Amino acid sequence: MKRIFLTMAIAAGILVGCQNNEQNPNSEPELEAINLQKAEKQCFTNDVLEANMAMDPSLKGKMENIESFTANYLEKIAKGEVQARLVNGKIQIPVVYHVIYRQASENLSLSVLQDQIDAMNEDFNMQNPNRGAMPAEFAGVEANVNIDFVIEDVIRVENKQKRSWRPDDSMKFTSSGGSDVVNPQEFLNIWIVNVMPYRGGQILGYAQFPGGSWSTDGVVLAHQFVGRNQRTATHEVGHYLNLRHIWGDGGCGASDFVADTPDADGNSRGCPTYPVIECGSANMTMNFMDYSDDTCMYMFTEGQKARMDAVFAPGGFRATMAD
Repeated sequence: MKRIFLTMAIAAGILVGCQNNEQNPNSEPELEAINLQKAEKQCFTNDVLEANMAMDPSLKGKMENIESFTANYLEKIAKGEVQARLVNGKIQIPVVYHVIYRQASENLSLSVLQDQIDAMNEDFNMQNPNRGAMPAEFAGVEANVNIDFVIEDVIRVENKQKRSWRPDDSMKFTSSGGSDVVNPQEFLNIWIVNVMPYRGGQILGYAQFPGGSWSTDGVVLAHQFVGRNQRTATHEVGHYLNLRHIWGDGGCGASDFVADTPDADGNSRGCPTYPVIECGSANMTMNFMDYSDDTCMYMFTEGQKARMDAVFAPGGFRATMAD
């Protein structure tokens, strides 16, 4: 299932984002034209990756090296030559929140930020309350990722000038009204901004895959999608730990580089009723790396866990977090 090499995916243009970024970089998004309750909502991770690759041609090679490392590590696990790091214990990841706000309502309280941590801990430890709906077909590959998240610090920045933010990493620098990254080799940095509208829609968040610049490493979330019942953070942290969208950002045959996730012809919307049959198999619409509604996503797979494990392995991009 979905065994396509990264070099082939890049060459074929498979890493296209949710929408192509055609907005004028010098124009401020028009908030008045957006109904946030009805507008299309999306993850913007692959769009940002595509833009970063265009700006930094060396990024492609770095990510290919990470994929080679991951494939080699998984092969060693399959042969019993190494033991998966997460099998015998948890990894604890400290989180630094950067809350960048214009209005008081956007300056999320510590309790809301902790609620988000609690939700992530459920999701990465197979404690999601919706797991009772798991189809028998997928129960055998459901994984306990064994990662705990804890708040290390909360940095608050008031910015009265920014009515909205573009997905261009500007929020990650004090020089552009944001907040500089803090010790990214040890901490997961999460920037929370007021709103990220785009072409009549709303960006929920985006993440930086392993391999990018340390100065921009982490996750960005729009403040409306942070809290106890939100799974945007789980989805974006999945990208941060080297997971791709469940449909491989293409049609049938496109790859998310995970063997135990079925092919899908595209992303899910709403709360699909099992089974949704595409590409000759049932879609794993309840996977955190799909686009189903928050209340209808509740699982990672063993294959996804193995990819996340690889970034923490000795020599992996985020190995210092597991030391």
